[in-house]
Amino acid sequence: MTLTEDLQNLIDGECAKAQTHSVILRVQSGDGGVDFRGSAGAATPDTRFLIASISKMFTATLILQLADSGEIALDQSVQSILHDIDLSGLQVVKGVDYGPTLTVRHLLHQTSGLADYFEGDLVADLKQNIDCSYGLMDVLRMTKGLPPQAAPDSGRSWYSDTNYQLLGAVIKAVTGQSFDLVVQKRICAPLGLHNTSGFDAGDQPLTLFHKDQPLNIPLALASMGPDGGVVSDMKDLLTFLRAFINSELFAPQNTGQMQQWNRLFFPLHYGYGLMRIKLPRWMTLFRATPELIGHSGASGSFAFYAPEPDIYLIGSFNQLDAPRRPVSFMMRVLHLIKKHSVAP
Repeated sequence: MTLTEDLQNLIDGECAKAQTHSVILRVQSGDGGVDFRGSAGAATPDTRFLIASISKMFTATLILQLADSGEIALDQSVQSILHDIDLSGLQVVKGVDYGPTLTVRHLLHQTSGLADYFEGDLVADLKQNIDCSYGLMDVLRMTKGLPPQAAPDSGRSWYSDTNYQLLGAVIKAVTGQSFDLVVQKRICAPLGLHNTSGFDAGDQPLTLFHKDQPLNIPLALASMGPDGGVVSDMKDLLTFLRAFINSELFAPQNTGQMQQWNRLFFPLHYGYGLMRIKLPRWMTLFRATPELIGHSGASGSFAFYAPEPDIYLIGSFNQLDAPRRPVSFMMRVLHLIKKHSVAP
């Protein structure tokens, strides 16, 4: 059986599992020797889909571009950029109000300790098909209603979509343009990404599911923007991931600091808009597994690069209840590539 057949069988098997309605996968090696695109269920390899929190890589790219051009500084306070928004009271820990002192770097590296607005009542409502539109002020209100995760610089990263909503506001304040327009001008146009954009209420990408319930939540998806609202296809996303990994969209010297990994939650570490997965040997019968660098999303979306075998992996399960599913799936994909001895 060929590698193509094995990978397609893997996709078909995943799609046949309970509460799975579509699976898409694109795999490519650095030299192009491996190049697979496949799908199962309701999707095709060309289907546009919500990339969810992979959007944070787009946001991080724009922030680094603004820092490279001197328009912002990573250690600048967010309050000094968002003049018209009072961040007081956003994060109070043991009587200390950290809101006005949070920096761009805190948000980018997820070291602010801010509560995650998405993990409050919002995500529960979305899973029940309760749709709503919201803006930054709503995000700040929801965040203030939740307990902070930690004080800033507490020695690790604390995942929070609030961080990237605020970074989206920084991008808009500095450029005077919407997040989507800046993505189009600074990322899509240079890379020739024709099927990538912010979610629009009139958009019709691959239907998102929660278990067996199709979700119709266009207003919420259109509100996520910089933390999870980008729509793309596997071809565009692969092009973007390659450019990101190879520092084609920002100064190459940024790569080192972007990969200053902090502990996030098992088995993830976090850099600047970037996740790292490296499974411990005790989880893999003491066999070494490849390091993966990229990002995943709450929809079971994933865009990762495995440096050691030089393999890029793109795809999605398109299920709001499957955020951790890509990890074991990607390991199985890499195992098949190694089995066929076609990895560089």
